[in-house]
Amino acid sequence: MKSGTELLMIPGPTTLPAEVLRALARPSIDIYQGPLHDVSIDCIAGLQELFGTREKTYIFTANGHGAWEAALCNTLSRGDLVLVLESGFFAVDWADTAKQLGLEIEILPGSWRAAVDPQALAERLAKDTDRRIRAVLTTQVDTASGVCNDIPAIRRALTDTGHDALLMVDCIASLGATEFRFDEWGIDLAVAASQKALMTPPGLAFHAVGPRARQRHQTAGLRTNYWDWTLRDRPDHYYWHSGTPPVNLLFALQAAIGLIRREGLSAVIARHDLLAEATRLAVGCWSVPGGVELNIPAAGEQANSVTLVRIPEGTVRPVVEFCQQHCGVLFGEGIGPALRGRAIRIGHMGHVGAPQLLGALGCLEMAFKVLDIPHAEGGVAAAISHFAKASQGGNVLAIDQHAQSIKKRGT
Repeated sequence: MKSGTELLMIPGPTTLPAEVLRALARPSIDIYQGPLHDVSIDCIAGLQELFGTREKTYIFTANGHGAWEAALCNTLSRGDLVLVLESGFFAVDWADTAKQLGLEIEILPGSWRAAVDPQALAERLAKDTDRRIRAVLTTQVDTASGVCNDIPAIRRALTDTGHDALLMVDCIASLGATEFRFDEWGIDLAVAASQKALMTPPGLAFHAVGPRARQRHQTAGLRTNYWDWTLRDRPDHYYWHSGTPPVNLLFALQAAIGLIRREGLSAVIARHDLLAEATRLAVGCWSVPGGVELNIPAAGEQANSVTLVRIPEGTVRPVVEFCQQHCGVLFGEGIGPALRGRAIRIGHMGHVGAPQLLGALGCLEMAFKVLDIPHAEGGVAAAISHFAKASQGGNVLAIDQHAQSIKKRGT
C-alpha cells in the first residue's frame, strides 16, 4: 500500500514547505554587506514577532542544545545554583548541559504525565532565603511527554515570592505553534530553534533576551566568544553571526517567517490548536484500559505541537514499523526512561493541515486493528467531526500547498 510522498509526523524536524526548499537552493551571496544584511534584519524582526517581544533577539548557527548552552554561558558563572523544573525529558537534559559547564543543579521533581506544579515551585523558592538559586529552567512544551507548561503561572511563582532568579524558557517545540508572550509574561530569556513549527532545517537557534538577563550578562563568568551577546552586538554584520553567516539557512528562515506572516500568527496558532484537539479526540475515542491512552490526561496541560499516545509495552516498534512500511507515515517513538518503548509521538506542527493529520490518524488506527492493539474504534471519525464543526459558522478550514490554515471569514 505504500506509495506517494512519505508523510513525516515526528515531532521535529518537520516537513519543509516548497518556499523554504526553494530558498535553500538560492546561490550564496556576499556575507559582509548588501542583501544578506537585510535578510538578517528581517529574520531578527520576525523572531521578535514570534517571541512577542520588543527586546533583542539573536540567531546562532546551532541546534537547540547550542541555544541551551548559549543561554547559560551568557548569564551565569561557575558554581551558580540552577533550579530545573521536571515535566519530561528536555528540561532535565538542559540541566545536564548546565552541569557540564560547572553549574550546580537541583531538579524540582515532577511527573511525566502532568505539567509543572507552580505551587511546588513557589514553596521551593520561598525556602531559598539566601537567594542561592540564580536561574529557573523550564520548557513550555516537552516533546518527550507531550506536556505544555503554564509559563505565566511559573512566572507568578517567582514574582509572588519576590525571588530574583532568572526565568529561562525553552520554547523550541512551541514557538510558532503555541501562544508565547515574552514581554507580557515577564520572561527573562527564551530559547528556540528552527526545525519544528518554524519549518526550517535544523541548524539555527534563537534567543530572546530581557533586561534582567542582559544585566546578569555583565557579570557572567561563563561567557565565551562564540555565544557572547556583547560580541554579537557589534555593528558589522559578520559579527552578528560570530563569523560566517549560515547563508542558505537564513534564506530558508526568512521564507518560513514570510509564510507565517502571510497566514497570520494568530491563525497559525489557531490551526495548531485545531489539529491538536482533533488528535486528542481521536486518541480519546481509541482509549481503553490496558490499551491506547493519552500520556497527558489533563486538558489545558496538553501540547498543541505533539501528542503522546501510550500503548502496551512491546507494541510500539511494530506499530511504528507498520505505519512506515505499509503506509509511508513516520511517527516518533517514546524517548526517555519513562516512555521509551511505551509511547508513540505524533507531531502535528509546522507545515501540516487536516489532510495530513487525517491520513496519519487513519494509518495509526489501521495499525492498531491489524496488530491487535487494544483500542476502541471511531478515532478518525471523531477527528473528522471536529474539523467539520470548526468549518461551520464561517470558520473555513483552507488547505493548500503554500500555507495550511484556519481562516476566519465574516459571517
